[in-house]
Amino acid sequence: MSTKLSKQLTYDAPAEAVTAMLDDPAFREAVLARQKVLRGTVDIDGDVATIEQVRSGADIPSAARKFVGDEIVIVQTETWTSPTSAKIELAIPGKPGEAVGTLQLTEAGGTTTETVDLAVSVRIPLVGGKIEAMIADMVEHALDKEHEVGVEWLARG
Repeated sequence: MSTKLSKQLTYDAPAEAVTAMLDDPAFREAVLARQKVLRGTVDIDGDVATIEQVRSGADIPSAARKFVGDEIVIVQTETWTSPTSAKIELAIPGKPGEAVGTLQLTEAGGTTTETVDLAVSVRIPLVGGKIEAMIADMVEHALDKEHEVGVEWLARG
């Protein structure tokens, strides 16, 4: 069983500009800053972007905190299979949870829509579904912050 997350982010820019933005470590670092992570690193090597972030567990319900701890490490790996599509993996090292899916950029009339589809799974009996929903909400909020930074980034372009 898994929890599905589908999110669309629209940018007033061509796909080429959005791809360049997503491929820029400075953009990814600005997103981490806006997301208020405790610590984060960005590594873009060819077609693979790896973003590691450490988030506080303070806002996590106590039932979930005993599984994840006071800090949550999330490693996001995007493997770009073309200039407009990527496979996404979110791993929580040492924990029984992950998210896998795709990112797709679609341009129409100079506007680009980024569609992120993920399946979040947590393999913990009884509480797994609740933790999946919590992680999906966390990822959705993180994507909202990425979109805010992206709109501002492209407007400066």
